Amino acid sequence: MSAREQRVLRLACIDSEALPLFAKSPNGIDRSGYEPDAAAAIAARIGARVEWVMLPWEEMIPAVRRGDADAVWCGQGETAERAALVDFTRPYAVFNESLVVRADDPVRSAAELAGYRIGAIAHSTNMKLAETFPGVELVSFGASDDVFGDMIEATRSGSIDGFVDDDVVMVPLAAEDPDFVEAFTVQTGNRWGVGVAPGNEALRAELNAALEAAVADGELERIWQRWMPLLPFPLVSEPGQ
Repeated sequence: MSAREQRVLRLACIDSEALPLFAKSPNGIDRSGYEPDAAAAIAARIGARVEWVMLPWEEMIPAVRRGDADAVWCGQGETAERAALVDFTRPYAVFNESLVVRADDPVRSAAELAGYRIGAIAHSTNMKLAETFPGVELVSFGASDDVFGDMIEATRSGSIDGFVDDDVVMVPLAAEDPDFVEAFTVQTGNRWGVGVAPGNEALRAELNAALEAAVADGELERIWQRWMPLLPFPLVSEPGQ
């Protein structure tokens, strides 16, 4: 089969700067980072190439359910709410969650956050964690193509006091931008999966088999180490998933 005739796997994701997960696309087509590289490797195993369908965060799952994308591969921690809308594959990543604040803020625990304005992506696992912080005012983000950048700038400007996101993007932010510091990390161990349309068991089974093989032969770990060498590879073989 020629490249022109090759099967296409349409994957929904936001177009945002959130390395090492993904960088903002330079052209609206190509993407780089752990998620795009992992997706490309898994697609190749099922004889497909990836076509990215770039959407605001809150439109990704609806696009999959409408058939405008085959699956969402974009920071989808497995929650009961999402599992009611899409069928998840086995995980391609497991992450914890961190709170980032401005560098001059001394807070280092959830118990110190009373009165703080804390941001998180609406309906995310990050927001669920923020909801457990006592006495905080929650600020939802999501109606944007670059929600991660919006939260960074809202914290930088002082319109919020900090925000919760996954440790994989927060660790490099705090290390590379002197305006921010990682206040603390909660060991939530969120499993991230690929969300396919309900009932599309054929695609889910294909992706599961490809993910299992990529974990078993070390390909996914090599991609992980390329982008996230400071985080231990968290996945083990799960035959039969």
